[in-house]
Amino acid sequence: MSDQPVMTVLGAGSWGTALATLAVRNGVPTRLWGRNTEALADMKATRRNQRYLPDLELPANLDYEPELATAVRGAKVVLIVVPSHAFAEMLDELAPLLDPDANIAWATKGFEPGTGRFLHELVAEKLPRRAAAVITGPSFAREVAAGMPSAVTVHSESEAFAQELAILLHAPNFRAYSGNDVLGAELGGAMKNVLAVATGVADGMKLGLNARAGLITRGMNEMLRLGKALGAKPETLMGLSGLGDLVLTCTGDLSRNRRLGLALGQGIGIHEAVAQIGQVVESMVTADEVVRLADKHGLDLPISKGVQAVLHGEVTPVEGLKALMAREQKPEYSEGLFETR
Repeated sequence: MSDQPVMTVLGAGSWGTALATLAVRNGVPTRLWGRNTEALADMKATRRNQRYLPDLELPANLDYEPELATAVRGAKVVLIVVPSHAFAEMLDELAPLLDPDANIAWATKGFEPGTGRFLHELVAEKLPRRAAAVITGPSFAREVAAGMPSAVTVHSESEAFAQELAILLHAPNFRAYSGNDVLGAELGGAMKNVLAVATGVADGMKLGLNARAGLITRGMNEMLRLGKALGAKPETLMGLSGLGDLVLTCTGDLSRNRRLGLALGQGIGIHEAVAQIGQVVESMVTADEVVRLADKHGLDLPISKGVQAVLHGEVTPVEGLKALMAREQKPEYSEGLFETR
């Protein structure tokens, strides 16, 4: 392990724990940091993340570090895995602590709440002149931690760093691809959470498999149209970070956003549904930012807008469905949808 760069994973939830476990199994010296020092101490003592991954025995050589400054000292790769609403604050805390040659990666999905800014924009502003990469794709933490076959993609403006990080993560049961479309990768990873609520609502209302397939496909259309307006590459959105993650979260019940939709479709109130899930549900904020971006670019995204209205209690799921079905007939594709800029 001495030949590998030190990696520090910031965030000891399910996904942070899973990625730290993966890195250690790959022979990467890895430190795991979390804000809850008691939970971190319990993980060290029991080798289990009792709240998020209680069935997984954590590697014996995973290091746990409760002090942020100590956790990042000497780390070549600092991987941020905190909720999107805490991302900017995390960057501010890191700025005076990082080694000069430390590079930044994140596996957080979403936007900065209230501004709609992409996370890579925050990194460029707060931690400039560092190689930076996003890790995204269809990957439930529980399955990654259990060593089940999974695939993700690593996007960075630095081809060298994207490749380096992908190699550190790549394993027999974990394929890590690389790319250079950071914006597209982030858009897919964020927007799929909104669309997963829509399919969850439909399934909660027992509307059938046809409805689910239609929502996934038309949701993909919304993702592509917004991506085109923002300058994302269509092949990125048709890949792991877009279509792949969309299918996973729209059909897999390990998805928090799908489970939120299921509860709403079954008539459970939103506050009770979120409490039952017991974890951050990114779509609560992301829906607002997706609609904000769509409005800015003059786009009509009916599924995303309908999800936003349901999450804010402006319409019931039944009313939202009726509004979608009542829309006028139109061509399936707008001309030039897949053209690149």
